[in-house]
Amino acid sequence: MMPGRGRGLADQQADELAIALAAGDRALNADGDLQAGRQFFERAYRLAEQAGDVPAMALAVVGLAGLWVGERRTTTGAGQLDVWLRHVLGVLDETRSASDPVPLAEALSLAHHCLLGPDHVTSRRELAVDLVKVSFRTERRSDLLMGLLWQTVDAYAEGDPHAGRFLGELRGQLAERDHLAAGFVVSAIDVMLAIRAGQLDEAESLVTSCAKNGAAAGDVDHDWWSAAQLVTIRWYQDRLVELLPMLQERVHSPALSAIDNSAAAALAVAAALSGDQRTAASTLAALCGRDLGNLPRSSSWLVTMNGIVEAAYLLADAEVAARAYQLLGPHADLPMVGSLGVTCFGSAHQALGVASLTCQQPDQAIHHLRAATRHNLALGHWPALVASRRRLAQAYALRGSPPDADAAKRELDTATAEAIALGLPIPDYPGSGSASPAAQCHRAGRRWRLAVRNRAVVVEDSIGMVYLAVLIANPGQEIRAAELAAGLAALGSAAGDGGAAQPVLDREAMSEYRNRLKRLDAELRELETDGDGERAARVRAERDWLVAQLASVTGLGGRPRSFPDEGERARVAVSKAIRRAIGRITAADAVIGEHLRQTVRTGMRCSYWPG
Repeated sequence: MMPGRGRGLADQQADELAIALAAGDRALNADGDLQAGRQFFERAYRLAEQAGDVPAMALAVVGLAGLWVGERRTTTGAGQLDVWLRHVLGVLDETRSASDPVPLAEALSLAHHCLLGPDHVTSRRELAVDLVKVSFRTERRSDLLMGLLWQTVDAYAEGDPHAGRFLGELRGQLAERDHLAAGFVVSAIDVMLAIRAGQLDEAESLVTSCAKNGAAAGDVDHDWWSAAQLVTIRWYQDRLVELLPMLQERVHSPALSAIDNSAAAALAVAAALSGDQRTAASTLAALCGRDLGNLPRSSSWLVTMNGIVEAAYLLADAEVAARAYQLLGPHADLPMVGSLGVTCFGSAHQALGVASLTCQQPDQAIHHLRAATRHNLALGHWPALVASRRRLAQAYALRGSPPDADAAKRELDTATAEAIALGLPIPDYPGSGSASPAAQCHRAGRRWRLAVRNRAVVVEDSIGMVYLAVLIANPGQEIRAAELAAGLAALGSAAGDGGAAQPVLDREAMSEYRNRLKRLDAELRELETDGDGERAARVRAERDWLVAQLASVTGLGGRPRSFPDEGERARVAVSKAIRRAIGRITAADAVIGEHLRQTVRTGMRCSYWPG
């Protein structure tokens, strides 16, 4: 190779390296475009490695780390940066004394992100303040933005009543010029604030825009952040079971941080609520490992512990609850904020109170839940306030001293009024164990209305719905399929009793149906004479339904319909009818459908076991 030609190639590589570093710096620090920044810095690293330019390699590695620690989630990608990130904290003091403020700014920001657990509140605040100061020496806008961003995130994580001031200043900076990564975090905080305000419909719409902002910034967490926000919304809507399939898939996603266990905690709660105790117990055991204290203290640790406490309550696992109580104790006065202000489950006193309830410690529970109501009120977290009042009422009921009944009613009445104002499910007195709530089933005209907890659905009539209504009206009692098929319900007969049973439509009910049919016939003749076609159509529809209903449960001469074979044919017919009915209910409301799927048993004997 000619010397001149070699120098030209080296000059060309040097130019390409400089361009790649500059483009990466612009994408990362000026625009907040994490994806583009990674691409440019990866190219810069390869060029610097070929040229043997160690300082340039170091700059590229710093750029590859991104604005947040943990941008790389694969084993290979994470290992590539692990050594350097471990070195950040070690060289921070040395960097502080250096004349060049840029490395100091980089180290301060990355060091801050290495300390996002609840144990480093004071250290984080100092690092964020230092970063803002250093930004005036570097004269880089990105350093000022990151300093303000960290101050804002820290303030919300600490429950600082002035957190909104930091957020307002950060918004002002972004209004002058956008920064994709910082703007993404601000949009996530907006979702959290909407949840705290009890504006759950608005929060759900903001989740979509937040996810779009994260995708535009190339942030690897944007997918789970939006999922975690939806988990919080469904949590307070008593609809977490709806997310069970998503959570079962999400816990195995390679995109999740290795130290983020919040998805698994949410899965344990959703599974327990659905009645799938095996999945719930297995997931909870995996989270606890040899010792729950070994769970990484990441930025999602508090919300993870909240899920663990709730799952332990639903499973009546006092041992896990007691250990969680020990670990959460030092952080009682913190709000349970997840990641960089992504979501919030209210005061940590709430989780401590629930853990106390699981351990049957009412005095301790009352202490924490009183504190939780005060703290949630101060946070302006209205859904969490409703939840803490509901649990406080439960704690009073558990203690059961003479004044406690009035105190429980007072808290529950207040929680009910607040829930109605927010459009949240109306709270009730939950049981002290893990039993599921019993369903209620009533006729609603020519349809059936089913309710579980604070959810209700109206479905069309069918013979399967008649069977379900009988089972729900007799929880915990086994009823022969042949008796159901014959239009009989063993109201009061136990398993194997084989005693007398009552018809689904007994004599009084059938007489009432026939009298109603006569009245409808008379009304129909009158309406047809008057020419009122619209009302006549409605009356005719009800008459037809009554005729079909009577025909389905009575035989010739109005006698209860008999079934020719009280064995296998009855079992098959009744089971199919009930499964079809539950399928229609599930299509209308997945939560109620899942409740029935878990609690209704079919076979030669059918039953409903709500808990």
